[in-house]
Amino acid sequence: MSRIDKLIAELCPDGVPYRPLGEVFETKNGYTPPKSDPSNWTNGTVPWFRMEDIRENGGILEDAIQHIPESAVKGGRLFPPDSIIVATSATVGEHALIRVPFLSNQRFTAMWPRPKFRERLDMKFVYYYCFILDDWCKKNTTTSSFASVDMCGFKKFRIPVPPLEVQREIVRILDLFTTLEAELEAELEAELEARRRQYAHYRDSLLTFPEGSVRWATLGEVGTIFGGLTGKSKTDFANGNARYVSYTNVFNHIAIDTVPDDFVRVASGERQRALRRGDVLFTGSSESADEVAVSSVVTAAIDEPLYLNSFCIGFRPHDPDLLYPDFAKHLFRSAGMRRQLVKTASGVTRFNVSKRRLAQVRFPVPSLEEQRRIAAILDKFDALVNDLSSGLPAEIAARRQQYEYYRDRLLVFKETAS
Repeated sequence: MSRIDKLIAELCPDGVPYRPLGEVFETKNGYTPPKSDPSNWTNGTVPWFRMEDIRENGGILEDAIQHIPESAVKGGRLFPPDSIIVATSATVGEHALIRVPFLSNQRFTAMWPRPKFRERLDMKFVYYYCFILDDWCKKNTTTSSFASVDMCGFKKFRIPVPPLEVQREIVRILDLFTTLEAELEAELEAELEARRRQYAHYRDSLLTFPEGSVRWATLGEVGTIFGGLTGKSKTDFANGNARYVSYTNVFNHIAIDTVPDDFVRVASGERQRALRRGDVLFTGSSESADEVAVSSVVTAAIDEPLYLNSFCIGFRPHDPDLLYPDFAKHLFRSAGMRRQLVKTASGVTRFNVSKRRLAQVRFPVPSLEEQRRIAAILDKFDALVNDLSSGLPAEIAARRQQYEYYRDRLLVFKETAS
């Protein structure tokens, strides 16, 4: 019998009480001070947390990337230290434990123990239990312009309150397991990054053609540049009847070979924009200059009409045999092509690709036999590095699943009879 089993048998043999979240915790939404007043964003001393803090610095935080002055705090009241912030709108399913007095933006709901529970909870235990709350939030959202958690259900979500000794033992075990898992994952990530660099070097070598050795053309000379669809209202995107490729689909996938799950309503007059095998798709607008003109290629025939999102731009060769799709997907992400493609965008706070500049981008057109040879080599290398069904990414995913399974098992308790 493990130490935790002995503690449970000794301290709570009849089970653990579960309480509604709203009974255990005070909850309050964060907010963003008006950006129209520059004084709200200068000489800041108060940590103001956003999703970027979790993504860059993890789930246990003692300072924020951005700060606001005390004068921007409503009523001078901060959220107390050792509070949890849970993302309850927009990007749902993330949380963090904040160790200092703070504020957060409105995407987060902050929660801290009510007086009667302050001495009954280890907030690190609550932090670990919030991974289960994250899963609940993802499954209980409503969607208008963005996802939002059902807050009535959120406050009814039941939290276990085992004896403090049990909480602390679970925290000790999970802290140790988290450290071991993180060390192993870091080693695998380092190996994966090395493999990615090898792939990029090999890809760029194979896709570098001296002038005169192959034919060169511009996108505008040999094909048509076209834009994506624009939804007419929120209803178009909520109740659509045709599939479309989103900005995220294009950015995250080197190839589009299946129909995505996104929907958008498409007017009959826009049917000619349906995508087909061989189309090259580019991200067309982003707040980051590095994210514009990133490509994906439609590498398979699509059984039903598929359309392109308005934040993207497409290129369709006049001759469908000009570019072998599996060659094109590697070509347009190569270093040489990226140097050209990023120059097609301009902007200050948001960068937008110019169709005119995109049409002037030059690319090599080796023989189809050579394109197929290069594609076959790079596909094998790409699968080893990036395919979630093989290689190191699968090993990393398996380790994470193993950790999450063990963590969640530790956080399930027999509930006391009501």
